[in-house]
Amino acid sequence: MCWAAFDRGLKLAAQFSRPADTARWTGERDAVLKQVVERGWSENLQAYVQSYGSEVLDSSLLLMPRVGFLAPKDPGWLSTLDAMDRTLVSDSLVYRYDPAASPDGLRDSEGTFSLCTFLYVDALARAGRLRQARYTFEKMLTYANHVGLFAEEISPSGEQLGNFPQAFTHLSLVMAARTLDEALDRERGRP
Repeated sequence: MCWAAFDRGLKLAAQFSRPADTARWTGERDAVLKQVVERGWSENLQAYVQSYGSEVLDSSLLLMPRVGFLAPKDPGWLSTLDAMDRTLVSDSLVYRYDPAASPDGLRDSEGTFSLCTFLYVDALARAGRLRQARYTFEKMLTYANHVGLFAEEISPSGEQLGNFPQAFTHLSLVMAARTLDEALDRERGRP
């Protein structure tokens, strides 16, 4: 997200003709990118990881193509998405991370995170994995309550857990729906 802050700062400065040290910001943005690509990559997992030197995946990585840090079809990103499929995805629902691999100090186990599942749909659609994205999106919709609202988490038994209704989940639902819809339109040759 440091990369995104520099990148968006540069875009805003250009768009609104604001004074900015664009050469320095560009250098810092590019240095962050280089550092993450070099130190945030696990050769063992063939994936980007939660923190430098770790072997832990984190669903926050799903934002990499959305913010433009990596292209949605970048080989390193696609490999990361595959690693997430193996590690964080359970029956199309997505865990934030593996608490056993990265203890967070919270008691009990947690369910899959609805926001993360919708971010996963967004990433799949951007990567061109439309069949998988659509299946995941449509399956996730079945976890809504009778008026279409979602909680923060889904338990292994399908029960809604945590904050309810969860605003971030609903924002990610809209985001995923729009990305998926646009990708399906492109696939069908619609403008």
